[in-house]
Amino acid sequence: MKLLAFEDLGVWPQIRWRVDIVNNYVYLNGDFVSKEEAKISVLDRGFLYGDGLFETMRAYSSRVFMLDEHLSRLFDSLDKLRIPLKKDKEVLKSAIDRLIELNRLSDAYIRLTVSRGLHRGTLTFNDSYDPTVVIMAKEILPYPPEYYAQGVKVIISDIRQNSFSPLSQHKSLSYLNNILAKEETRIKGAFEAILLNSEGEVAEGATSNVFTVKSERIFTPPISGYILPGVTREAVLGIIPKLQLNVTEKRITPEELFTSDEVFLTNSIMEVMPVVEANDKKIRDGSPGPVCKRIAEAYRGLVG
Repeated sequence: MKLLAFEDLGVWPQIRWRVDIVNNYVYLNGDFVSKEEAKISVLDRGFLYGDGLFETMRAYSSRVFMLDEHLSRLFDSLDKLRIPLKKDKEVLKSAIDRLIELNRLSDAYIRLTVSRGLHRGTLTFNDSYDPTVVIMAKEILPYPPEYYAQGVKVIISDIRQNSFSPLSQHKSLSYLNNILAKEETRIKGAFEAILLNSEGEVAEGATSNVFTVKSERIFTPPISGYILPGVTREAVLGIIPKLQLNVTEKRITPEELFTSDEVFLTNSIMEVMPVVEANDKKIRDGSPGPVCKRIAEAYRGLVG
């Protein structure tokens, strides 16, 4: 299959793509290639050491929701972890838009990955690295409607969020901690794992941020509690005051989680997910609560 250079983007609207290549292209270091032809070196530091970052995004009607916020978080982490990406945000935006168009997607899952690039023999950093950039886009597979109608179960994971690690606030390729927590949920028949931080407080879900509700007041752990600054979390924090509700960022204990009136999770793919059981204990009466429903409806209105 012919490799398409990023510089050739202007001719794409005139091309009639075959059905068999729909959903089959990825962006790799400035070019668009088929998934089968996309190759990364075995010396890439992302493969060798998990030395890189990623963003998971969702597109609605072919437009990525809060794309600027996702890229701002990515570039903030690139700067802090000293990954010298030469491409700017506009290049990545254009690549994402064209990839969605090329794969004929409307409602889509997008994954943007940046590694430090090829290993140069030492573990230390230097500015001569040429980062590897991969973007993938595919049709979104939404969660079953009954998850939202009936709510989901969570567990308090045996895995802890490391409060002393500088990676806790970055979406790092070093993701094994989260994977182990997700495997724990599979074994225990739950939907999501809630990670506590080193102080034993609620930090975040393995793949989500956590909110609780008590007497119609909403709470969520602060960024200072060693959590990922979720983009959907940010959107929900903006929605809540518009619903004439109050939200406070505060440290939350497991007991406060168990005795909440409502609990819900957020991320770009699940959006706003009600939790009805934690560690086999019902949250309130074991059904999604009214505050979560209002926020979920407002979020759906925001994304269109």
